[in-house]
Amino acid sequence: MDQDLLTFSDIEDLKISNIIQKYFNVSDKTFGSSKDFWKYRFRGYLRNNDSETAFDYFEIQLAEFGLHPLFRIEKDQQIVYLVQKVPQPSPSNRKINLLLFILTLISVWFTGGLMTIDSLDQGFTPTVIKAILLDGWPFAVSLLAILGAHEMGHYFAGRYHKVNVTLPYFIPLPIISPFGTMGAFINMKSIPKNKKQLFDIGIAGPLSGLIVAIPVLFVGLLLSKVEPLPTSLTNGVGLQMEGNSILYLLMKFIVFGQILPQPASYAGLSPAIYWIKYFFTGQPFPFGGIDVMIHPVAWAGWAGLFVTCMNLIPVGQLDGGHILSAIFGPKSRKIYNIMLIGMILLGFGWNGWWFWAVLLFFLNRAPSQVYDEFTTLDKRRKMIAVLLLIIFILVFIPVPILIAS
Repeated sequence: MDQDLLTFSDIEDLKISNIIQKYFNVSDKTFGSSKDFWKYRFRGYLRNNDSETAFDYFEIQLAEFGLHPLFRIEKDQQIVYLVQKVPQPSPSNRKINLLLFILTLISVWFTGGLMTIDSLDQGFTPTVIKAILLDGWPFAVSLLAILGAHEMGHYFAGRYHKVNVTLPYFIPLPIISPFGTMGAFINMKSIPKNKKQLFDIGIAGPLSGLIVAIPVLFVGLLLSKVEPLPTSLTNGVGLQMEGNSILYLLMKFIVFGQILPQPASYAGLSPAIYWIKYFFTGQPFPFGGIDVMIHPVAWAGWAGLFVTCMNLIPVGQLDGGHILSAIFGPKSRKIYNIMLIGMILLGFGWNGWWFWAVLLFFLNRAPSQVYDEFTTLDKRRKMIAVLLLIIFILVFIPVPILIAS
């Protein structure tokens, strides 16, 4: 073709094609229509296995044309899509983060103070208010340290990988709340480059939070006491107990030298059968036995294990969902379905799992996204994934709250 007859568009198209062909052996090139999300589609395969180098090169070179690469695998074929480059998101308002943190601090402090009050029959008298102000801080500091560590783990991992992430948004919940908060979250305002980045950001939160939660729980158990449970309950009176995970049972054993709660009898069952049944159903309730009456700091530590457990559930936009997607990609949907079925079955022991199953069913409709699906996890990250699976098993609480009435 005569160079003089080439239009500007032709020259641009040649430059783009040359950029792609440096690392990608093109077997087919297609221009996108107005109905497609992409402007170019190149089918073929990478000339070598260094997908990260290829992606970085494409990203830098294509920025001149306002384009951004997407690496996709469809029907076992490698495809490079070029899409319109997304403009940088506007910075978030950090005043909102600060305001929510202050409100959550007040909410959690108030909740922690209420735990130290024997009765509110007389209302919020000056004595009660003083007790809340003086005694609520151990729970508040402990819980916010755990939640803060969890979210800042995500934040620093995101910043390390140059993913646009916000500071944590804490959610206050002062009314009818066992913790005074619904937790916290960060917002990823840009997409991770590849599965390695998605994996790192996903694991950073649970690991960071657990590192703080375990010593908090240990200190809290040292401040707690083992006391007898009632043999029965009168009409209109209920009793609530925290559920058990394997890790929580082990920590109680380390501190108190026995498995708690210790029932008065095994109801005609062998100890092993009794504990398997109690662990997964919360029944039979250990009336007349003994259990630890946990200190507010221990309650914060238990909450840290619970938060880690829930976040590691491998579904949707939870941390576990990000981790699973980073490991298995589109195949992770099959595991999502197995988890949802598992939640439905667990709901017969604790009906709260049915609510979570419905919630996560809708969350699962928005799967984790990365720009580069060619790059897979390295051996070190796969080993960490096995460690995360073990941690999930250790912190999983089949019946988070046991209620006897």
